[in-house]
Amino acid sequence: MRVHIPIFDGFDELDAVGPYEVFRTAAQVGADCDVSLVTLTDQEVVTAAKGLRVVPDGVLPSPDAADTPDLLVVPGGGWNDGDGGVRREVEAGDLPAAISAHREAGSEVASVCTGAMLLERAGVLEGRPAVTHHGATDDLRQAGVEVRDNRVVDAGAVVTAGGITSGIDLALHLLDKAFGGDVAAAVAEELEHDRSDDVAIVG
Repeated sequence: MRVHIPIFDGFDELDAVGPYEVFRTAAQVGADCDVSLVTLTDQEVVTAAKGLRVVPDGVLPSPDAADTPDLLVVPGGGWNDGDGGVRREVEAGDLPAAISAHREAGSEVASVCTGAMLLERAGVLEGRPAVTHHGATDDLRQAGVEVRDNRVVDAGAVVTAGGITSGIDLALHLLDKAFGGDVAAAVAEELEHDRSDDVAIVG
C-alpha cells in the first residue's frame, strides 16, 4: 500500500507525523506499506503550524502515474487560526483539486482534523458523513456535510478523523482494513498507543 501525506505551510505537525509514524512502523513489522510526505509542487522545506521545518520526500504524482498513491491522508492545521494552513489551501483550490482527481482515479482518501475542510472543498464528502476538529464542526456542517460525533468515521473510500491525535487512530484503523487486526495491534503495541474503539463505519 502506497500512502502519501500531502503537506503544506501551516499544516499541523501531529496531523501528519502521527499517521506517518503509524504507517512507517507498519512497514517495520512486515506490512507492504510505504509512506511519504509530499507537496503539490517542488518545495525544499515546509514549515508547519508550530514552526517545525520538514523536508518533503517528493512531489505528489499525477493520478495516472505508476507511483500514484493507494491512499491519500490529508492533514489539517490553520483553519481555526485565521488565513493560514488549510484555510489558505481551500481558498487557493489547488490541493482540493488534486484530492478530487486522486479520488476519481481510485485512491482512497482520508483526513485528520481540519483536513476535512479540504475534502469538503474537493467534493469527496458529498453524501458522506464525516468528522473534523471540534473548532470546525459548525463550518463543516454549514457546508452541508453530516457531521458525526466519533473519533473516526469510515464512509468507505473516504475516512475522516477528529482533532489532531485522532490521526493515529485513523491510521491504525486504515491498517486494520488493509492488512488485518494483527498488523494494527502490533503497531499500536510498538507505539504504546491505547487505541480508541470510537470508529463509526457507515455506508
